[in-house]
Amino acid sequence: MSFKKISLKIVMRRNRDLARSFFIFDVYSLAHPGVRVYESMKERSRNPATKKIAQERIEVLFEQARLAFCAHPERSNRYVELARRIAMRQRIRIAREFRRQFCHHCYSFLVPGKNMRVRVHRGNVVVTCYSCNKKTRYRLVRPDEQST
Repeated sequence: MSFKKISLKIVMRRNRDLARSFFIFDVYSLAHPGVRVYESMKERSRNPATKKIAQERIEVLFEQARLAFCAHPERSNRYVELARRIAMRQRIRIAREFRRQFCHHCYSFLVPGKNMRVRVHRGNVVVTCYSCNKKTRYRLVRPDEQST
């Protein structure tokens, strides 16, 4: 027997809508015994102020990660994890300056000379993470080549 996934988008505005949505799930599952019913994700905020707040929070978390790295490296990794989660939830991009401060494989906060190695090789910046030994390459663009 194959199970079908059906996504129902139910907007719950009041308590009676909440009760009605549970009733729909129960009735539907009784009428169709081989079908699984899933409620869709929570609707995200469309207010642009929440994105601005999230961006500020990400900046604060990366600053805290930088300050906490000497005493507690694992805490700075947690700050990076929280910043990534906020960015994913609000669907915003992390700024380039912050994106290059953590490993994209193990998500650890990177500090040059402490837990990462930086080399320039054939026009690329090669960053090696000491935690997972993964290499990340960034294209090196000179300032006078950007304008053309």
